[in-house]
Amino acid sequence: MWLGPEEVLVANALWVTERANPFFVLQRRRGHGRGGGLTGLLVGTLDVVLDSSARVAPYRILHQTHDSQVYWTVACGSSRKEITEHWEWLENNLLQTLSIFDNEEDITTFVKGKIHGIIAEENKNLQPQGDEDPGKFKEAELKMRKQFGMPEGEKLVNYYSCSYWKGHVPRQGWLYLTVNHLCFYSFLLGKEVSLVVQWVDVIWLEKNDTVLFPESIRVDTRDHELFFSMFLNIGETFKLMEQLANLAMRQLLDSEGFLEDKALPRPARPQRNISALKRDLDARAKNEYYRATFQLPGDEHLDGHTGCTLWTPFSKLHIPGQMFISSNYICFASKEENACHLIIPLREVTIVEKADSSSVLPSPLSISTKSKMTFLFANLKDRDFLVQKISDFLQKTSSKQPGDSSTGRKASSLDSAPESSPSPQEASEQPVSPTAPWGGRQSSLAQEAPTASQGLLKLFKRNTPVEDLGAKGAETEKEEQWNSHFCEYGRGVCMYRTAKMRELVLKGIPERLRGELWLLFSGAWNEMVTHPSYYAELVEESTGKYTLATEEIERDLHRSMPEHPAFQNELGIAALRRVLTAYAFRNPTIGYCQAMNIVTSVLLLYGSEEEAFWLLVALCERMLPDYYNTRVVGALVDQGIFEELTRDFLPQLSEKMQDLGVITSISLSWFLTIFLSVMPFESAVVIVDCFFYEGIKVVLQVALAILDANMKQLLDCSDEGEAMTILGSGDDPPEEVDIFDLLKVSYEKFSLRADDIEQMRFKQRLKVIQSLEDTAKRSVVRAIPGDIDFSVEELEDLYVVFKAKHLTSQYWGNGRPAAVRRDPSLPYLEQYRIDASQFQELFTSLTPWACGAHTPVLAGRMFRLLDQNRDSLINFKEFVTGISGMYHGDLTDKLKVLYKLHLPPALSPEEAESALEATHYFTEDNPEASPLASGLDLFLPWNAQEALQQEEREGAGNEVVQEKRGEEKRTSTPDYRHYLQMWAKEKEVQKETIKDLPKMNQEQFIELCKTLYNMFSEDPMEQDLYHAIATVASLLLHIGEVGKRFSAQPSRKLRDGAPGEDQLLAPDPPQDPAQELPPPAAGDPQAKAGGDTQLGKVPQESQERGGGEGQASPSQHLSDDETKDDMSMSSYSVVSTGSLQCEDLTDDTVLVGGEVHSPSTTTTRSGGSVDTEWSISFEQILASILTESVLVNFFEKRVDIGLKIKDQRKVERQFSTSSDHEHSGVLG
Repeated sequence: MWLGPEEVLVANALWVTERANPFFVLQRRRGHGRGGGLTGLLVGTLDVVLDSSARVAPYRILHQTHDSQVYWTVACGSSRKEITEHWEWLENNLLQTLSIFDNEEDITTFVKGKIHGIIAEENKNLQPQGDEDPGKFKEAELKMRKQFGMPEGEKLVNYYSCSYWKGHVPRQGWLYLTVNHLCFYSFLLGKEVSLVVQWVDVIWLEKNDTVLFPESIRVDTRDHELFFSMFLNIGETFKLMEQLANLAMRQLLDSEGFLEDKALPRPARPQRNISALKRDLDARAKNEYYRATFQLPGDEHLDGHTGCTLWTPFSKLHIPGQMFISSNYICFASKEENACHLIIPLREVTIVEKADSSSVLPSPLSISTKSKMTFLFANLKDRDFLVQKISDFLQKTSSKQPGDSSTGRKASSLDSAPESSPSPQEASEQPVSPTAPWGGRQSSLAQEAPTASQGLLKLFKRNTPVEDLGAKGAETEKEEQWNSHFCEYGRGVCMYRTAKMRELVLKGIPERLRGELWLLFSGAWNEMVTHPSYYAELVEESTGKYTLATEEIERDLHRSMPEHPAFQNELGIAALRRVLTAYAFRNPTIGYCQAMNIVTSVLLLYGSEEEAFWLLVALCERMLPDYYNTRVVGALVDQGIFEELTRDFLPQLSEKMQDLGVITSISLSWFLTIFLSVMPFESAVVIVDCFFYEGIKVVLQVALAILDANMKQLLDCSDEGEAMTILGSGDDPPEEVDIFDLLKVSYEKFSLRADDIEQMRFKQRLKVIQSLEDTAKRSVVRAIPGDIDFSVEELEDLYVVFKAKHLTSQYWGNGRPAAVRRDPSLPYLEQYRIDASQFQELFTSLTPWACGAHTPVLAGRMFRLLDQNRDSLINFKEFVTGISGMYHGDLTDKLKVLYKLHLPPALSPEEAESALEATHYFTEDNPEASPLASGLDLFLPWNAQEALQQEEREGAGNEVVQEKRGEEKRTSTPDYRHYLQMWAKEKEVQKETIKDLPKMNQEQFIELCKTLYNMFSEDPMEQDLYHAIATVASLLLHIGEVGKRFSAQPSRKLRDGAPGEDQLLAPDPPQDPAQELPPPAAGDPQAKAGGDTQLGKVPQESQERGGGEGQASPSQHLSDDETKDDMSMSSYSVVSTGSLQCEDLTDDTVLVGGEVHSPSTTTTRSGGSVDTEWSISFEQILASILTESVLVNFFEKRVDIGLKIKDQRKVERQFSTSSDHEHSGVLG
């Protein structure tokens, strides 16, 4: 490659000059290539340790002038061929021009300009627009791709110098972290280590510090434990590895591949040696932290943050902290945890102004809101830039909401109390913008069903038992405390959130304020006011629609808090139905999951339908991520965290609980329903209060406190049932505990940090998702029918290879159907599928029938045979069915597979036009035998095709069938009953006999002969096999000709009386149908025997051997000289050319060998030149092959697929060590 010219002061250190001219020198690195000895070892080690580019480029070209001592690098190359091309270009294009110059400085300037021009031209073609990666980083990325054989689609994120521990010996080298792989390379004193691990294979990743491995990073896969240490910045490295592994897990979970976030802010100039991907990943991490800290919508992107102080009127102090700014929010977080948090939506801001600076209050900034609150920030580093930024965002915010009346908003704010903004709860009772339009929308929906426009608890208060005066007094006292708090700290979304507020939340939120504060704490209020008509539109869209989700919702509606009067009538049930159905349509990936009904029913008690809907959105998509998907991954992750915390805080009890197996049973229901299904309602709703304020940490702390409170009884348990009863999951209610005491204990004894929980979530997510992948593998293997003779271990190995091939389409082939159409909500068997090109790669490496250059053609036919629904994708069951057909069974079974590969649908119309005509002929000849159906029976005996045809007759309304046909995925969840029915039919195996197979026409028989010929080319017995197949083919050709004489005469009359389809399609039909057609050119590349790319060269070679076309006796055999030369392919050419001629029905001779026809005397073979009355049956082929023992032995010999799988897995993920010093050996 050409390099930007850089100075080299010492040109000959560690380099050997191989060529030179007056202006350029070509050099080779010492130790590279021939010998090298100790010098080569030392130089190679030095290159790796010092990150020299010489390991990638052992050759280079320097520019020099006669009197100068300074050299300039202009090119480098990884091979002699590459560097020689550059050298020859310089000699041919520059030498003559440079000899004209008189001044050496002009020569150097010209050379540098020319090289820069070449590089610019190359980059214009190769590099994407806007590529900001610095030069040094691009060099490292090039090194990574060459070293590990990665395609250009694999992007390097960053690279680090470190040591890999091989045994007890550290190997110093370079760790390359790409989007999809972890790679390591080391070369020390002749010992080379090269590692490649896919992120999707990582099951454990942790940073530890032990005596054996000091301050190291441990990476575990299913097969290996890897340790890396001696990092310059281990914290940064580990954080990046976590992010990349997390992205890989997300890809396995929901097929969300890594996409560069185009919305992230771009720096003015790229940072040195930092890639654009690394910068974007850092920005993603900051965005996630920002959104999680302030409970902001998922599409909010942090623009920047700066240190400052905030004046807090309640404490009369300036609190230091960080100001965060994004396109829709200004937020503040104090340095001291829980001291003060602030969220100011820009839609609420009225005035932003710079106050006068003073020594006491430098660079102050005042922000006023519509609720008459003013916030004073100070100690801002770049106040002018900040004000300009906020002003720009304010302009965009106002332009985003053209329908909102600013004057109306201002008027409503003036009407409210000065210290408070209109609360969400008041919105349903008074027309306060921005919630004023709700009433109109609710009333329009009320025509169809009664609509809950406020919390159901208010509507059904009169039906609840009369509360005692003490409880009413306590509720009133809470309200007074909260109102006093609002007066001091503000009310609404812009209020100050302090430790005082947490204390109030722990005491319980008053019922009247619960809905309002839940909306504010969860961030649902922000999403609701910025999407004012979203819920109404969803309800309208989903009304009357039927999906699997709506069916499940209907089934669970009356199980949601049936004891509460709000859900004993149609008003509550209808509201619950609308909210759950609307969410199922909003997020079809989740749809509906059990436990969502219980949570939503509680949300409806304290808020309107729209408020409950947005609270449910906040729960499912932000606060409890992945909890309610089909595999409840999020709940399983937090269950794993709970088990880990139990081991840390309650080790004695943890051991007992593990023995009883209780934690797994109870914790899932605790987490999915936030204790609502296992605690008295009044107690559980207090936990929900705390949960909305502080997130999942409250649920984990309370769960630990429950175990702690019942420790003595649990330790005395003898079985699982007794433990379940104690913990309230049995029939008898547990001993009552005051919920506020339980919360107090949970915070005092088991206080957790949100950062620590996120760290634990990452580790558990790796474990859970990989465990689910293992479960999926076992489920898929169990679904394979018993007539597939692979062992369980072989099937599991094949599944790993198959899945890895699918994932490559996720990595580097986003345009491929397999990448586009993957649907994680489908059953396990359908989740991973591959397309034709991926199948071809696997077929080539796994097939026992190696056919050389003909293998891709055979792979394409096998794929068409297996792809019965024509969606251009096959699943794992179809894949192993095809592979098993080649490996297992006797001679007859394997020949049936080979036979069907040369009939439609395996033989495509492009390969042989006459194959379609043969189908009509065979159907007339044998009405019971359909080539299409029989061609699939061997591979799919479980009758799946009939199931699909049945679906087509019934209207093809099933979403899963439509997905299999490649149509656009609908928003409904697929109906799994279809798969249950299909799998039930698989048990009804229909045994196929050889008489069910259709006959093969002449064109198809030629293709079969050609495949057999190619199949034998690498066999030790190839000469005997060639002779045998030539004998068998001659015999079968004669049998076909004899059989033609006994065919019905009406078919001949029809052909003579009217032009057949083949004649109509022919470009040059013969003048006389009865006249014998001239044979095709022996070297005609357009010969239609399968449309194979190899057809052209075989007959050409037969010309050279003297094999032509003529007539001979049927008993005439080929000489040994003609059959044993595999380079000439003479035996094949005799069979092919002899069988291409259409004989007259009265002629009983067969073409086997003859004279050479020159191209000038031959005619182009057309669609009408194939004898459609010639046919051969499978029984005849089988009987003929049985006469040749060498053919019988070839098909009956057993091949071990295990070795082929190992070779394929080496290709898919390189995990190898090598002692070869040569760089080319590594790449190979």
